[in-house]
Amino acid sequence: MRGNVASHCCNMMNAKELFMNGEFITADKGMISVRTHAFAYGTGCFEGIRGYWNEEEQQVYLFRLREHYERLLRSCKILHIHLPYTVEQLIDISTELVRRNGQREDVYLRPVAYKGDQIIGVTLQGLHDEYILTSEPLGNYVEITGLRCGVSSWRRIDDNAMPARAKICGSYVNAAFAKSDALQNGFDEAIMLTHEGNVSEGSAENIFLYSDGEFITPSPTENILLGITRDTAMRLAEHELGIPTRERQVDRTELYLADEIFLCGTGAQIAPVIEIDHRPVGSGKVGPVVRKLQELYFDIVRGKHPEYSPQWCTPVYPK
Repeated sequence: MRGNVASHCCNMMNAKELFMNGEFITADKGMISVRTHAFAYGTGCFEGIRGYWNEEEQQVYLFRLREHYERLLRSCKILHIHLPYTVEQLIDISTELVRRNGQREDVYLRPVAYKGDQIIGVTLQGLHDEYILTSEPLGNYVEITGLRCGVSSWRRIDDNAMPARAKICGSYVNAAFAKSDALQNGFDEAIMLTHEGNVSEGSAENIFLYSDGEFITPSPTENILLGITRDTAMRLAEHELGIPTRERQVDRTELYLADEIFLCGTGAQIAPVIEIDHRPVGSGKVGPVVRKLQELYFDIVRGKHPEYSPQWCTPVYPK
């Protein structure tokens, strides 16, 4: 997959219904006006939530659903968006939507909270807040068998310009610049630096380096999104593999010297990196530590580790 992710992420949409502003409606009626404030100014926030099909159990498991909605509500707080739903209600709406669509496959849920007024003016206060949730099939967002990455000339936006802790719709133009340049330059993915020149994250993924028996990842002060998959990887590395993670500043050249590297996120999952700036990472192949972490992750998200399932995996269909 060099220069084109379409075959991996853009599966055929098959949803019959979506949830919009308090009710389930047919998918073809899920529309907003071209004059919508969020469409013009990017004044919305969203989440990406994966559901994984377990063939043996005939079950879809929505992974870390609670944590995603807790983060959505934190993003809403930053954007002065007030939703009339609790986390529990958002969880119930999500499982019901997948059931209504009859989806028995890997799915991707996208809740979006946004400013719905049809006005001209860049303000956040005093506007009407709206909410949409969709559920569609999704395969791999990026290649998971070995990415070739390039360090981007586009800097990661600063927290004082566009808060990285919130998944703000408009901020993803920053990621689009970096990702598009990477694809045009023959890479699979971009790695972004802060304005100080430290490693921040991928275009839409957190990054981990494995060196000298430990994982290293940029700290929250490096304008990163505090990823839920990032948190999952850190917990699994420590509790299942016995490998600690250090959060600190990471220099660009450390990328060239790491033994192994991976990107992670809800969309990316656990995606090994085998080359950066035309330099091989380690042996230039997927390393044993990242491979083991990846295999563990894919078992857990499909509900195959009972010790994690009650906390992290929400079943869609009644047993």
